[in-house]
Amino acid sequence: MKNILYYLTRTSGLMTPLVLRLTLALVFFPHGAQKVLGWFGGYGFTGTMGFFTGQMGLPYAIALLPVLTEFLAPFALAAGFFTRIAALAVAVDMLVAVLMVHMANGFFMNWFGNQKGEGFEYHLLAIGIAVALLVQGAGRWSVDQAIAGQAGLETETK
Repeated sequence: MKNILYYLTRTSGLMTPLVLRLTLALVFFPHGAQKVLGWFGGYGFTGTMGFFTGQMGLPYAIALLPVLTEFLAPFALAAGFFTRIAALAVAVDMLVAVLMVHMANGFFMNWFGNQKGEGFEYHLLAIGIAVALLVQGAGRWSVDQAIAGQAGLETETK
């Protein structure tokens, strides 16, 4: 168990992962709030699940995964709580979104409204940040760093 805990929570004492996880949390939270709470022009939980299961034809359990990821992962990332798990969930969520929806729209975002939908450049950035957090861990001022310390695990300072 200590070995698993070590690999999940070990982290550097650097500020860079802190900046990355706070940025990803800040960017991801509005998307989750749209899907769960209906904030920022979203459809809320019922509307989102209706779209995913009805129009997209996803099974309920599969449709629930992106909703929960986009709502809960920002909190975990902001706190630095099991950051690697949250980052992996975000990376998979974004990869699936690219493959199922955004790849057909090309690379670029739809800044001027002249294409069918949004491209995948945003998703690629989110995946890149998530992968960096998978590699580095949560960084400074994180619950992971505290867990690793209490479990008698040393945190890396490089």
